[in-house]
Amino acid sequence: MGVNIFHAGLRNVAIAVLILGAGTAASEPLHGIAMYGDPALPPDFVSLPYVNPDAPRGGSIVLGNTGGFDSLNPFVRKGNAPWQLSTFTHESLMGRSLDEPFTLYGLLAESVEVSDDRTEVRFVLRPEAAFSDGTPVTVEDVIWSYETLGTEGHPRYHGLWAQITSITQDGPRAVKMTFEPGNRELALLAGMRPILSKAQWEGRDFANAPLADVPLGSGPYVVSGFEGGRYVQLTRNPDYWGADVPVRRGTNNFDKIRIDFYGDSTVLLEGFKAGEISAIREFNSESWTSQYDFPRAVNGDVVQTEIPHGKPSGMTGLAMNTRRAPFDDWRVRSALIHAFNFEYINDTLTGGVQPRITSYFSNSVLSMQDGPAAPDVAALLEPYADDLPPDTLQGFALPVSDGSARNRQGLRAATKLLQEAGFSAEGGTLRGPDGTPFTFDILLPKGSTENIAIADIYIGALKRLGITAQIETVDDAQFLSRTNSFDFDMTFFRRALSLSPGNEQRYYWGSEAATAEGSRNLPGIHSPAVDAMIDAMLKAEGQDQFVAATRALDRVLTAGAYVIPFWQYAEGRIAHIKEMKHPDVIPIYGDGPNYMPEVWWWEE
Repeated sequence: MGVNIFHAGLRNVAIAVLILGAGTAASEPLHGIAMYGDPALPPDFVSLPYVNPDAPRGGSIVLGNTGGFDSLNPFVRKGNAPWQLSTFTHESLMGRSLDEPFTLYGLLAESVEVSDDRTEVRFVLRPEAAFSDGTPVTVEDVIWSYETLGTEGHPRYHGLWAQITSITQDGPRAVKMTFEPGNRELALLAGMRPILSKAQWEGRDFANAPLADVPLGSGPYVVSGFEGGRYVQLTRNPDYWGADVPVRRGTNNFDKIRIDFYGDSTVLLEGFKAGEISAIREFNSESWTSQYDFPRAVNGDVVQTEIPHGKPSGMTGLAMNTRRAPFDDWRVRSALIHAFNFEYINDTLTGGVQPRITSYFSNSVLSMQDGPAAPDVAALLEPYADDLPPDTLQGFALPVSDGSARNRQGLRAATKLLQEAGFSAEGGTLRGPDGTPFTFDILLPKGSTENIAIADIYIGALKRLGITAQIETVDDAQFLSRTNSFDFDMTFFRRALSLSPGNEQRYYWGSEAATAEGSRNLPGIHSPAVDAMIDAMLKAEGQDQFVAATRALDRVLTAGAYVIPFWQYAEGRIAHIKEMKHPDVIPIYGDGPNYMPEVWWWEE
């Protein structure tokens, strides 16, 4: 039986932090910063509320990733680095709490000061903060990191750098940043960039470093061994400087963490069954109930744990590349969504247990509401109404089939939309206005067995419309390169979203990101309405404005039919060896980024 315990008190406080109106910003040094109101935890807090501050340290675990890697630098565009590295080995000025959506607490920085208008922020470094080689983290390192990441690093870092008007040293251990007015979140974002060692990269090419050039960090773990594409060994730094910092106490308890790489999820699961892996996340509810009856699970050596959460669904599905015809026509995209027989696919592959994603922020207070837009949402959208798909303001909902394999109603609706877009069937082949047959590829990484199964069923439905689609599988490096350069027709897409959406939304959906290779705007969304809703979110000064703007953004994205949604994960599912333990208190984000293994520990 899994654990289903929320820290109800803190969860309520967290939501309150999200929806409180803006209070008077403090100008004195503070231990933390919130988007609205004050941080939930007091200045003298000992540890985060969902950790075990007395967790024992020790033990070694093995985790599994699918695919491979050809880089150990997660901060640049070049190569494919293990996703865990950035948080295991590096730190930022401030640290997040998984129990609060819009709050940061001091990590490398011991205090933060913010001007009343949020155009200026000042961080003071902890004197004990140090890189893993023992050298101190300095203001010079901070300034160099922000500039280097903002110009040579991965594009996800460029947006903040472009909005920093100045960054200067303001005392022996203090750094001050200023911004243009009108974006309240920048003061928080400024505390969340990884800090690198300037000295390490003197005379070296940061953006094109070879595999062996592992960036030096201040985090609790160091890379102690690796073999390209096969494994990475992380060892907890016995001299880690921040073990007693409140946001770190009780975390990062394992002595060693090894990350092994497997060809696909099926092989990874077999490795777990054989005892080669210590823990695995299961995303298929049917597999969760049917595939874990192997001997080690039956005798209690393996435990199945369920972790609930209160975060938005995000978006998982097949993204259509609107940079290419005919996906630039919302009618075609909507037709392809109608042809996707979700109910049948869900029943076939998951037993029909997992609910569908209904919008980008579904399952949260930020989700668009059923029916016509509320007055405050409508007021934001009405200036763009003429350019939005029908029913955006009146009320949009994804199609629901009868669950049968034929999906006649969905295919009829798809046919009507395609006809409106100028397509017609000729000899069993659907042709566009210029007579070109409607054909496209679905780009997937090798080993993504579930997504391949979904695409196979979908292709069968498309054939009945006269559309020819085929699956193209490539290795991880090619998949990353292809999606970074937007070289696809349709591809798998996953975007996790939080209770604190902000500037990253520009990188996800903004018009500028649509043409910036390496951005996360895979569908190529280029919409003045989307840009305006993001701006409204960033300028919001309280609950009503923020929630209305986010709901408006959700409407535009969902009605725009950019992604064919799959199912959501209402809870996390982790199978693990019995020696791995976790706290009873579960944060609002549940199994959030690195929750396992960050707050877990080893106990015989």
